[in-house]
Amino acid sequence: MPSRFWPRDRRFPLHVHISLLFTLLLLLTGTVLGVFNHRQTTQIIFDSSARLFTQIQQNVQLDLEHTYQPIRQLLSLLALNEASQAGDLQGRLALLKPFAQALRDNPKMASLYLGYEDGDFFMVRPLRDEAIKLRFSAPDNAAFQVWSIDRSAAGVEAAYLFFDGSLNLLSRSPRLDEDYDPRSRPWYRRARVDGGQITTKPYVFFSTAEVGTTLARRSGLTTVLAADLTLAELSAALTDRQITASSQVVLYDPAGNAVAYPDSARLMMMMDGEAMLSPARELSPEIDALLANDTGELQQSVLELRGRRWVVSRSRLVEGGPQGLFLALLVPEDELLADAYRLRWQGALITLATLLLCLPLGWLTSRLVVKPLKSLVDEAEAIRRFDFQYPASGHSPVLEVDQLAVSMTQMKETIASFLEIAASLSAVTRFDILLERVLEETVGISQAQGGLIYLVDAEHGRLEPQGLFLDGTRRSLGQHHIPGYDNATDALPEWLRGPAGGGPSAVVSLGFDQAGDYRSLLSTLDSPRVHLVATGLHNRQGDTVGILVLLHCDSGEPRELALLRRERVAFVEAVSGVAALCIESQRLLLRQKKLLDAIIQLIAGAIDAKSPYTGGHCQRVPEITLMLARAAADSDDPAFQHYQPSVEEWEALHIAAWLHDCGKVTTPEYVVDKATKLETLYDRIHEVRMRFEVLKRDAWIAYWRGCAEGGEPNALGELRDSLLASLDEEFAFVAACNLGGESMAEADQERLRQIASRTWTRTLDDRLGVSWEEAQRLQRRPPASLPVEEPLLADKPEHLLERPADELIPADNPWGFQLEVPQYKFNRGELHNLSVGRGTLTTEERYIINHHIVQTILMLDRLPFPPHLQNVAEMAGGHHEKMDGSGYPKRLRREQMSLPARMMAIADIFEALTAVDRPYKKGKLLSESLNLMAEMCRTAHIDPQLFGLFVRARVYREYAERFMQQAQIDAVDEAAVLAKAGLESGEAGG
Repeated sequence: MPSRFWPRDRRFPLHVHISLLFTLLLLLTGTVLGVFNHRQTTQIIFDSSARLFTQIQQNVQLDLEHTYQPIRQLLSLLALNEASQAGDLQGRLALLKPFAQALRDNPKMASLYLGYEDGDFFMVRPLRDEAIKLRFSAPDNAAFQVWSIDRSAAGVEAAYLFFDGSLNLLSRSPRLDEDYDPRSRPWYRRARVDGGQITTKPYVFFSTAEVGTTLARRSGLTTVLAADLTLAELSAALTDRQITASSQVVLYDPAGNAVAYPDSARLMMMMDGEAMLSPARELSPEIDALLANDTGELQQSVLELRGRRWVVSRSRLVEGGPQGLFLALLVPEDELLADAYRLRWQGALITLATLLLCLPLGWLTSRLVVKPLKSLVDEAEAIRRFDFQYPASGHSPVLEVDQLAVSMTQMKETIASFLEIAASLSAVTRFDILLERVLEETVGISQAQGGLIYLVDAEHGRLEPQGLFLDGTRRSLGQHHIPGYDNATDALPEWLRGPAGGGPSAVVSLGFDQAGDYRSLLSTLDSPRVHLVATGLHNRQGDTVGILVLLHCDSGEPRELALLRRERVAFVEAVSGVAALCIESQRLLLRQKKLLDAIIQLIAGAIDAKSPYTGGHCQRVPEITLMLARAAADSDDPAFQHYQPSVEEWEALHIAAWLHDCGKVTTPEYVVDKATKLETLYDRIHEVRMRFEVLKRDAWIAYWRGCAEGGEPNALGELRDSLLASLDEEFAFVAACNLGGESMAEADQERLRQIASRTWTRTLDDRLGVSWEEAQRLQRRPPASLPVEEPLLADKPEHLLERPADELIPADNPWGFQLEVPQYKFNRGELHNLSVGRGTLTTEERYIINHHIVQTILMLDRLPFPPHLQNVAEMAGGHHEKMDGSGYPKRLRREQMSLPARMMAIADIFEALTAVDRPYKKGKLLSESLNLMAEMCRTAHIDPQLFGLFVRARVYREYAERFMQQAQIDAVDEAAVLAKAGLESGEAGG
């Protein structure tokens, strides 16, 4: 809106208002400086802490060296004393004075002692406190204890000797059960072997319960001089090394046992009554987490321990044991960086205070800029909501903002027009109407006087004219003689060649003498000259699918030249892109429908091709179904007045009819084509015939054997001939039973069982040369001893083929199937098959035949049909249901079935009755078929209303004339058929 502070004609560039951003710059500067100072301070503290850690490590290393080095020098001097080689206590007491002086000079040393090759032991221990005196029951004024063990042939003599500070003997305490042997101790064995000075790993001294190590070396060839060194002062030194209040410092050996810790009371633990070093991990959770994440790297790092960041450092010290010791330092990062955090918050507060002082000034100066921008934001939000009726923004004192407002208004108008055209084109579903709409919309938005559209022929690549629009009316292409072009021909105009090859749009002007094939267009437009805009139509892959040509009459007005400007052509190109996508989508949709239809017919043809006896069934049923559906759509009968299928519903019915038997692809053709009762992959009647032949040979053999044994030839001959005649008659009966028929009497089945009881002799093993599967079935019965008498016709255990578990249908299946599943998949028993009462199929085989409809439903249910085809499975899967609910596979009643599903049931039955390509019957006459279907109406097998329409609309006659043999087409009394079906007679016909 116009500002009252600024005249309309005064505008200022955006850089005039850049000063208004100083608040943001101040905040940014303060933040950057604060972050920089914090990082620098943090880095300085980290660097200082690294140097401090290094210094602490060096100091601890020096403490260890100052602890161990004097003791090593002392041991080297004492090892030279000749008294160390004395063989008895009296001689060794000469060492008491130098040992006592050494212990006074080194308060960290807990004892000095000698171990001898014969097991003798001599130790001097200072009694520095009352606790140690109490432990050894020493006199009150005792200052030193001598522990002596002297082993000889006479036995072990051991005692504690206590001396005062002047080394006067105060008392002697014998030890009668002394079992200590220095030769078994690690310090003695290692020193004997090493030859130099050795240091044991830290441990708890059993006599004083102090933490320390033992330093030892040889004195002479067999004697070992050793000193116990306490490490208690290291724990006190570590206390002084704590950097912050919560920091942790610990000295531990390679086995993870703590050697020194500020809280020295936690260094020892009791286990089974024995004092031991505590594991370092038990001193604190932080140390435990550090050692748990120990990677072996001895360096400073930062770890996340128990939800807190710690700066940690691990280093190895060479003193303190055979493998040295490890020093671990842990400092909480927040405590270490406390000063850095304080400086950061101080900087933030200073920046915030400065910002608060500057905010009023920034707010006052920004109001003039924000208000028009806010209006633009609201307008942009309206565009985002596709609200193109929202009022345009006003003017702004900022030049760039004002220009943006103008562009926003133009953009809104362009987007609204573009979306309106895109929605209009996308709503069209018919290809011819789509082309007309494309021309109409593009001619309208470009304000042209005419439009022409070319499409590229997919097969030959030619540009073929498909639509012409002049003066608001669609015109005939033939009337104006608009030609098509080959892309490779020279006849293709240059202004078409570029867009046809994927080039940019072409804008040219043509006079009447230059128009050539397009002169009739100029005549119709009554213009001597036109401006042409040729724009390529490209699909998603960038291929050219056509060319749109717009015609502008040249009247000489400047307005027309404005319509040919680049931005206007660009808008036409955008709309043309939408049109191209719509055209390509329609083409793809048509191709996909053709492909789907071809695949469906391919599947149906493949199913029919499986069996030479059912060829054409899947092609003929759709014809009957669609004939009946068209009759229902055209009928005025109240039962069908609401049946007016849409294009999508016709498509669904077409697909369902073609795929109604797609499940037969899983049905073995030798079951579908079973012409005789004993037929499987071959007719087993030949096996039965051979057994009869064997019995006839046996009759002749019995005759000749009887003659050879002196029997009366005439009597034997009569017996032979009678048997041969009986066998011939019985085989003829079995062969007749094998052919099947409408029904088999109980008497015939009884005679079949009598014939089956006749036996024949088998002398060959029936388990040789059979497949692995059959061999497994033969294991159901034990092998017979040859030769064996067997029934002429038998039902054997191996004739039963188990049904796989995946073929069982649970009662609560999601599809609602209600089928009685036979126990066995096949029963190939000879007597069982020959005793079939009707037709040639056993119960098991008939289930396999019926199961094809289950497979049809399952197969179609798995297909990702679009919404308008969701009922295909229901329509295709119901043609074996009966109106009374006794059909299969779901036992649906009439009211539970859709009208197309009931139509398909009639079509399937009628085709089956009239088909001439079935192995078990011949095609019936037209009148026979209708009379049988009329009977099915009375028994609630098929829908009576649809059957009445089937007869009255003479759908049967239309189908018969197209698909049935002429000999089958006889006269039909429609009134009688309808009466038999229980329907009112309609129009009679023949």
